[in-house]
Amino acid sequence: MYFSEIILCVYVIALLLLLFWGLHGLIMLFYRGKYNSDINLPILQDKFPFITIQLPIYNEINVVERLINAVCKLNYPIDKFEIQILDDSTDTTSSIVKRLVASKTIAGFNISQIIRKDRDGFKAGALKEGLLKADGEFIAIFDADFIPSENFLLDTLPYFNDSKIGMVQTRWDHINEDYSVLTKLQALSLNSHFVIDQTVKNKSGFFINFNGTGGIWRKSCIEDAGNWHSDTLTEDLDLSYRAQLKGWKFKFLNNITSPGELPAEMNSLKAQQFRWTKGTIETARKIIPLLWRSDIPAKIKLQSTYQLLSNLSFPILLVVSLLNLPLVFVKNNIADHSIFNFMSVFVLGLISSFLYFLYSQKDISKDWVKKTLYFPLFMAGSIGLAVNNSLAVFEGLFNKRSDFIRTPKFMIQNKSSSIKKKKYLNEIKLSKVTLVEMFFAVYCSLGVAASIYFNEIASLPFHIIFTFGFGSVSLLSLKHSLIK
Repeated sequence: MYFSEIILCVYVIALLLLLFWGLHGLIMLFYRGKYNSDINLPILQDKFPFITIQLPIYNEINVVERLINAVCKLNYPIDKFEIQILDDSTDTTSSIVKRLVASKTIAGFNISQIIRKDRDGFKAGALKEGLLKADGEFIAIFDADFIPSENFLLDTLPYFNDSKIGMVQTRWDHINEDYSVLTKLQALSLNSHFVIDQTVKNKSGFFINFNGTGGIWRKSCIEDAGNWHSDTLTEDLDLSYRAQLKGWKFKFLNNITSPGELPAEMNSLKAQQFRWTKGTIETARKIIPLLWRSDIPAKIKLQSTYQLLSNLSFPILLVVSLLNLPLVFVKNNIADHSIFNFMSVFVLGLISSFLYFLYSQKDISKDWVKKTLYFPLFMAGSIGLAVNNSLAVFEGLFNKRSDFIRTPKFMIQNKSSSIKKKKYLNEIKLSKVTLVEMFFAVYCSLGVAASIYFNEIASLPFHIIFTFGFGSVSLLSLKHSLIK
C-alpha cells in the first residue's frame, strides 16, 4: 500500500505541474481577447536608411543559391543595402558563394563573403564578426533555409520610426508545409508559437524574442545589449532578453511572413528540437537571475520565467509516461477511488491546449477546421519528443557544453521534392535516444493492454496516444536514417 501511495503522490504532482503549463494557454487566450486589435502600418519616415543584411551559413550546398537570389530581389534601392554572407562552411559551399558574389557584384550589388579562420562561437560568433564590418543602421538576418519576401524591408522598417524599437520580428511561413505529415505537424506547432505566443505577448506588453531569422535589428540595440554571446545554443533568445531588460521595445508582425523550409526528416528535427530546448534552459540559467534583480513589473518577470522554464514539462511528461502503467494496477487494487475522480480536473489542461491550438490555426488559416483534426497527432508528436528534449533539459540544467549542431536543409519545396540522394542526408546520425524511445513505446503499449484487461476505458485513449507518440518518433528516426 505504501508503494501505491508513493506512485499516486508522484503522479498527482506531475499532473499538477503539467496542468500548470497547460492552463497557461488559457491565460494567453484571455490576453488575446483583451488586446486583439492591430495598429495601422506606419509610414517610413527616413527614406531608405542604409541596411546590412546578414546571411549566416554553414555547408549549405542545397539552398545557398536560392537564399542569395532571393535577397537580391528585395524591393529596396540597390545602393541602400549591403549583403554579408557569413560563411563558416567547410565544403564546396564556399566556392558556390564565391561565384555568386562575383556575379552579383558585377550586377551592382554591395555583397561580400566573410570567412573566419575558425567557427568560434558558431552562429553567434559569425554574427558578431559581421557586425564589426557592418555599415548599416539596421541589421536584417536570414538563415539559409529562408526566402525573404520582396517587401520585407519596406514592411518592417517603418516600425523603427519609434526610437525605442530595437527589433522587429516577422512570422515564419512554411515553404514545404504540405510535404508530409511530419512537416504539417511542425507548421501547426510553430503557428501556435507565432500566432498566439508572440502576437499576444507583444500586444500585452510582455517580453518576446527574436526567432533567429526573419527579423531586423537596430544595430545600436545589439551593441547596447552587449552584442551576441555564444555561451548558450540560443543566442537569439539570450540577446532578446538582454535587450528588453535594457529597456528596448520589440515589435512582432503577425501579418508579415518570412517563408522558410521545415526539417523533412525526423533525425534533423530532433537535432533542432534538442538545440532549441537545451539553449532555452541555458538562457534561463543565465537570464532569470537578471530578470528578478531588475525593476520590470512582476507580471513580466513571471511570464518571462514561465517561458524560459516551459521546457521542464518534458521530463515531467516522461514521469507521467512511466507511471501511467502502474497506476492502472494501483487503481484496481485499492478500495478508495476518490482521488481518481479528482484527477479528472486535469482534463482542463488538455482542453486549454486544444483551444490554444485551435485559435492559433483559426487566426491565419482558412482551412483551420481541417487543421484542428491534427490535434491528436500534434499531442502524440510532442509526447514522442519527450525523451530527446528531456536529455536536452538535463544537459542545459547541468551546464554540459556541446557544439551548435545545425539543421541540414535539402531544398524541399513541395510534395514532389525528395530528400533522397541529397547532400548532407544522414549527417545527423541515429542516436541511442531512439532506443530509449522504442522502450517507452513498448512500455506504454503494456498500458494499452492493461487498460483493456481491466476495462479502464477512460484511460485507454491516453495510453494509446503515448504509445503512438513514442512509437512513431522512434520508427521515423530509424526509417529516415536508412534513406540513401
